[in-house]
Order: sequence, then C-alpha cells, then structure tokens
Amino acid sequence: MRVSAKADYAVRACAELAASPHGDPVRADDLAEGQQLPVAFLERILGDLRRAGVITSVRGRSGGYRLARPADEITLADVIRAVDGPLVTVRDERPTALEYGGSAQALLEVWVALRVSVRDVLDRVTLAGLVSGELPPHVHELGAREDAWVNP
Repeated sequence: MRVSAKADYAVRACAELAASPHGDPVRADDLAEGQQLPVAFLERILGDLRRAGVITSVRGRSGGYRLARPADEITLADVIRAVDGPLVTVRDERPTALEYGGSAQALLEVWVALRVSVRDVLDRVTLAGLVSGELPPHVHELGAREDAWVNP
C-alpha cells in the first residue's frame, strides 16, 4: 500500500485542527506552517476535506477551518477516504469487484485480507488518539514488531 502525499498532508492538517484549543478555527497558512506543508496544495486538500464533511470553514476575520465533528469521532480512514477515495484498490477497482481464475484464483483473498488489515488500523485510529498519542493496543503491537522498521 502506498500513502499519497495528499493523504499524509490531509491527516497532518487534521491533526493540527484536532490540537487547536477549544476547536478554534485555524487559517490555512497556520496549518501549513505548523506542519511545513505547501499552502497551495494544502488549500486544495482542505477543499476536499470540506466537501467530504470532515472539516468546516469559518468565514470572517477570525475564520479558518475546524473539524466538523469531535476529533474522537473522526478516523484516519475518514480523512484518507475524503482525499484519496477507497483505502485499497487494485487497478482502481475495489477488491470485491475483481475475479481471478486459474493459478491466481487465491489472489482475490489476499487483496481482501490486505484491505481488512488496512482498515484494522486506519478505521480504529481517531484524530484524538493520534494527537494524544493514545493509539489502540494492536497498533502499538504492530509498530513494535521486530520486522516493522525493516525494509526488505
């Protein structure tokens, strides 16, 4: 699985919003500065997040962006889906839409298992958990595995 720059930037911007005191609106320039992100690219991402209902925009002098729901109700999967679409696709198709025959027949089960494993992490980590560092135990366990930090 490849995490796009767009998805990475979106999660980081939403983490900044989740960390905003009292849910105060944060200007795009401040979000970009807080995570060293390119402002023009971030503004397009913020538009995607707004259209998906992950964030809202606040007009006016003290305007900016804020989360549309509490940070403990927004998962990383919600953010990534808002900017990139489905979490796991094969040739831009969802695994359940594919069919394989012959020697590759079991490959469909592999792709579905991959999707489930990605969901097991991204659907369970909330923005609140990310900002506080309180990740689900199974995420800590996966990150603590000996082979987790080794590139084959």
